[in-house]
Amino acid sequence: MTLTSAANDLVAFDKRGDGPAIVFVAGAGPFRAIDPWTTETAERAAAAGLITIVYDRLGRGESVATGMLDLDRELAAIAALIDEAGGSAVLCGHSSGCTIALAAAVQGLPVDGLMLWEAPIGGQTGGAVPWTEEVLRRIDSGDLEGALTHYMKDMPPEWLADARRSPMWEAMVAGVVSYVADAQSLAWIESEPLRELLDGIRVPVEYLTGTHTFPMMLDAARAVVAAIPGATHRSVPGKDHAWEPAAMAAEVVRFVTRRSS
Repeated sequence: MTLTSAANDLVAFDKRGDGPAIVFVAGAGPFRAIDPWTTETAERAAAAGLITIVYDRLGRGESVATGMLDLDRELAAIAALIDEAGGSAVLCGHSSGCTIALAAAVQGLPVDGLMLWEAPIGGQTGGAVPWTEEVLRRIDSGDLEGALTHYMKDMPPEWLADARRSPMWEAMVAGVVSYVADAQSLAWIESEPLRELLDGIRVPVEYLTGTHTFPMMLDAARAVVAAIPGATHRSVPGKDHAWEPAAMAAEVVRFVTRRSS
């Protein structure tokens, strides 16, 4: 399925099920054709009574887009998907998709709740602002491999090494232009004290971490819970920054149905 956003971008997506809705917002890199884990999660949750939407982020997969794929365009895509879901939805972000989802809530999109899987929030001293500026500078100069390398510089080094050996490396390099919204949202989340930035969020928020995770994700969980009234932290089976689909689907159903009851 496809729709056109208010920014005139074509957005490709899969919509399943009936009931209260959830839209999955991927982080940097994934799209439907290479992310069977999110698809399985959405299928399971739809079978349990939810509307689930999984989409290709702008500039990835079948959501073909050109130009500066910035945060405003990504939020317009999400707004269109929420409308497709019935006018309101929970957003489930993965990694930098969490900060995009938080930005959507702060900007007043009709978000019913937020599920944040391992949002890499480092606080105002996390360095995301100069890091984003350098990523964007390299993209603007046409140094896409350099932009991707810089984007991944603080990730476990084996991730970059494995990516370079992958047959998908060239496609990953070309796709870094779709990381602009991710970088901008990560810079935004460090632009002010977290409590001030997220003070207006009054929907249920759940920060999720895998049972095997990185220490910074636990630090981020504490920061989010402290910043947003009523926010909670839960652990779900998963490792290496990824969730186990069956367990995550059960958590999605629990959260969304509890919110909508």
